[in-house]
Amino acid sequence: MNERKQHVINKAHQLFIEKGFQATSIQDILDFSGISKGTFYKYFSSKSELLIAIYKTISKKLEKDRNELLMGKNPSDIEIFIKQIEMQMMSNRKNKLIALYEEVLATNDTDLKQYIRVARLRSIRWMVGRFIDIFGEMNRPYLLDCAIMFQGLLQNNLQYNRMATDSHEQISKVVRYSVNRLVNMVAEVAEAGEQIHEPELLEKWLPGRHKNNHELMDQFYKIVGPMRNSIVKYFPERNDQEKYHELIDFIQEEILHTRAPRKFLIESAIQTLQNNPALIWQKELDQLNEITTVFFQQLEQAEEE
Repeated sequence: MNERKQHVINKAHQLFIEKGFQATSIQDILDFSGISKGTFYKYFSSKSELLIAIYKTISKKLEKDRNELLMGKNPSDIEIFIKQIEMQMMSNRKNKLIALYEEVLATNDTDLKQYIRVARLRSIRWMVGRFIDIFGEMNRPYLLDCAIMFQGLLQNNLQYNRMATDSHEQISKVVRYSVNRLVNMVAEVAEAGEQIHEPELLEKWLPGRHKNNHELMDQFYKIVGPMRNSIVKYFPERNDQEKYHELIDFIQEEILHTRAPRKFLIESAIQTLQNNPALIWQKELDQLNEITTVFFQQLEQAEEE
């Protein structure tokens, strides 16, 4: 992002925290960031668009930080999930996101309200994906309900806890307490076989965010087919064969079947394939990198809509 534009975003965010979104005028932003009105409108069509840019900046940083926590770790480890949620809650508090959300919901700005609605649904979608990692595919039918209940449980626990203390240690305590209740919740609803919302509703609530691209599938299989066939030829050791088959299987699952594909993990898997000691598949991996880039560009465009 243009450094000057990011400067305006940072300064405006500071003003919104100190004065509130509605109480901050565009002139306040111009004076505080040291830019002209023309420069402001070069970057943003309105104060609302600027606020959305602030949300996106925070969201991208949080996504990056959450992903880094998973690097080299087992996605089913619930301790990693606890750290991810702690990180998100501390980010929310640091950036005063709850107060800004509440202020937006009190306005008549339909664009901002729509952005908040979609952002909350994306949060639920991410949570469902992590729940599948932790609780397994067999519990998928119940995990959207559990994500909705967990989000409400966590938010209310934090809200009332804020009335008692402002300690970061308390955030960690509340998150762990809430996650412990989540474990019991998943077990109970799965045992009862009760369901309110089908997981497929996420596709309806977030239209265009779930891929069903037959052309992409065809390209993928054309690339990885020859790679699979050559594994035995170049890697006689069984452990090596299993390793490279598992890497290809992982990339395939993330791109073609996962609701919330993790770009950093796909890139890491491709890099491991590129570092193979036989130095093969360079052409195929270049093609795989290309379709992966296109795939995530399409996802990002869908998120912007």
